[in-house]
Amino acid sequence: MSEFEVVPMAAEHADAVLAIYQAGLDTGNASFQTAAPDWPTFDAGKLPLHRFVAVAAQDGAVLGWVAVSAVSSRPVYAGVVEVSVYVSPDARGGGVGRALLARVIESTEAAGVWTLQAGIFPENVASLALHERAGFRTLGVQEKIGKHGERGWRDVARLERRSPIVF
Repeated sequence: MSEFEVVPMAAEHADAVLAIYQAGLDTGNASFQTAAPDWPTFDAGKLPLHRFVAVAAQDGAVLGWVAVSAVSSRPVYAGVVEVSVYVSPDARGGGVGRALLARVIESTEAAGVWTLQAGIFPENVASLALHERAGFRTLGVQEKIGKHGERGWRDVARLERRSPIVF
């Protein structure tokens, strides 16, 4: 893996972000979604201060992205967000996911977020391991929580990371 830096996600990254998202969806183990949304829909669903991309130092190619979404509009849940992290197939295993999660943890904690949540298919062992290394713990598995196209009912592991500095 070449050197990379993590920078704020911008509209100029849209095509690469959505292509990486689609590549993850195409694995069948990233999300119940099967198609990445258009940029305006994606953009509207992610909190603007907490989304980042990893870009290759050599050519500026986007290697992965991380973003968070609000879990509720109720003020009591203002410090709880759901995290999504996707890494380009060519960049997996090179520390990109770890760097992206570290950056979003830093930004969310600075903003007073106390809980990051994630829902991950149990078959996605790489994502589970990545999140565990970033301090997430598995709360449990929701069995047959949703239908995933022709694959049918799928389980989802629920993970969270509670901030040690925000309470």
